[in-house]
Amino acid sequence: MDESSLTPVPLAPELSLQLLRDMVRIRRFEEACADLYGQGKIRGFLHLYVGEEAVAAGVLHALAADDAIVATYREHGHALVRGMPAGVIMAEMFGKREGCCRGRGGSMHLFDAGTRFYGGNAIVGGGLPLAVGLALADKMQGRSRVSACFFGEGAAAEGAFHESLNLAALWRLPVLFCCENNRYAMGTALERAHAETDMAHKAAAYRIGAERVDGMDVVAVYEAATNAAAAVRAGSGPRFLELLTYRYRAHSMFDPDLYRDKAEIERWKQRGPIHNLSNRLKAQQQLTEEAFLALDAQALSEVAQAVTFAERGTLEPVADLLKDTYTEPVA
Repeated sequence: MDESSLTPVPLAPELSLQLLRDMVRIRRFEEACADLYGQGKIRGFLHLYVGEEAVAAGVLHALAADDAIVATYREHGHALVRGMPAGVIMAEMFGKREGCCRGRGGSMHLFDAGTRFYGGNAIVGGGLPLAVGLALADKMQGRSRVSACFFGEGAAAEGAFHESLNLAALWRLPVLFCCENNRYAMGTALERAHAETDMAHKAAAYRIGAERVDGMDVVAVYEAATNAAAAVRAGSGPRFLELLTYRYRAHSMFDPDLYRDKAEIERWKQRGPIHNLSNRLKAQQQLTEEAFLALDAQALSEVAQAVTFAERGTLEPVADLLKDTYTEPVA
């Protein structure tokens, strides 16, 4: 896509504004997490989604409420858009009992069965076989559902990637594979780790319909995901989307980010998904700067309330630390 293009947004105004709103919510939430990590209120590993917001917003709005979501350890944005309350997510990262997993999972293991959000997974590629299993269950039960699985391009080097795509193709399972290709996995450039750098070609090797999508354009993501999900739901087997995106921050808060040129980061920021959409909506007079600032203020307020909720939360009693770890033997 031409970086200076202000092509019209071919979506209903309400949907366009919701996509923009969710991307801003993700951005503000992640920026707050970075600050809270610096204060020592969030501990452990923390992987931020700044720059990649169009992928989560675009794909998740193309799915139905009873579809399943399997994500990676960079999943705060997916959980937010899926409908998990910001306060519950933040409390989980604070290690509080009010979190979605009572504070036991933390940043990398968000889970909520009520929204069919099946994690957060700290293992690279670990969510792929889980999505295949969910899809197999749906097919065996005759349910018209899609299991959407998010993973990075680094996962394509794992055996689970190939095993999962192979079984999904063989059994024509209703899986939507969403590869968030941010080019660096942890800290190694894609072309230095993969002989074939086109992830869609890898999927095509398993006879899975695959498409490369501009992951910085939420409209392109939404349209591609809508079409792919419809094909999966219709029973034509799995689909694969390679979503070309970029993270502005380091891989994690422990990463000194010495493996890429700062000018490259700035070039990608010029194609930022939030400004991409907001500028296009302004050009077609569906958004004003005042309305955008109001939308941003709402996101900041939501995040502030989430932080307050997390700070007022309670820690799990020491006596409960082994709860759910072992089961009592059956008499």
